[in-house]
Amino acid sequence: MMHTPMEKIRKASLITAIKTPYNAQGDIDLATYDNLIEQQINSGVDGIIVGGTTGEGHLLNWQEHLMLIAHSSQKYGDRLLIVGNSGSNNTRESVKATEYGFASGMHAALLINPYYGKTSEQGIIAHLTKSLNVGPAFIYNVPGRTGQDMQPNIIETLSEHDNFIGVKECAGNERIDYYEQRGIACWSGNDEECFDSRHNFNSHGVISVTSNIIPGIMRQLMDNNDSSLNASVQELIAWLFCEPNPIAINTALMMTQAIPAVFRLPYLPLNDQQREQGLALLKAIDVEQLVGQTPKKLNDDDFCILV
Repeated sequence: MMHTPMEKIRKASLITAIKTPYNAQGDIDLATYDNLIEQQINSGVDGIIVGGTTGEGHLLNWQEHLMLIAHSSQKYGDRLLIVGNSGSNNTRESVKATEYGFASGMHAALLINPYYGKTSEQGIIAHLTKSLNVGPAFIYNVPGRTGQDMQPNIIETLSEHDNFIGVKECAGNERIDYYEQRGIACWSGNDEECFDSRHNFNSHGVISVTSNIIPGIMRQLMDNNDSSLNASVQELIAWLFCEPNPIAINTALMMTQAIPAVFRLPYLPLNDQQREQGLALLKAIDVEQLVGQTPKKLNDDDFCILV
């Protein structure tokens, strides 16, 4: 199996955790998905995470999940870094999904430590090593979701593996600074911190939710040390996380008519008051910088909620 060189993967400073849109029947809307990807490419995004938290990989069955990785790899693999979220809390599933993802053409995997059914530190290392053996991978540390923070001793051990790319780190910029000083590549997992992470703590970039809706601005924030531009989008970023992700980014993309207004439960749209707040924030952005069109608030009955 031919793998993309590590140095090329590590040059990707803006990676979007891409949204998975659904049609009125609740199935993956590939035409809309492709349109989202084209807008990401046109805005200079370096790569995408397919089927991550934002892409609702946990709501996709494995057939859907692996199909989306294959579709993305085959159609866009020569234009974007394709990172398939093949991680799982089940080691066997993670290994199999990672094997299938690489067989489908993805460039790298995104792997996570076991959530809910937590294990020991040695168990985390063994779990992640099994999937690292398959091919190049980012390790994702998001203790707010897994309930277990991967401490530096775990990451430093994993970093010795030939297929270790780096870490998507959600434990803050001090942690990122610690790793980068030791030659361990880090991407911020917190959009509100990613500008400082990039320009003050030497991160390799960001794996972003916000770039779903303002990819061009996020591109600028990674490339340019423009603190005023960063300050101008902090309220929008805060709104995008006013409820657990991906509730707000889904709602935002529906408000700009970028995707059909279809939710899969257990997610529901932001409420009327939250949408009113978001409308003002979205309207403050030049419409040419938004994915979609001029934003609308939408009414409760504009949304379709499916299982």
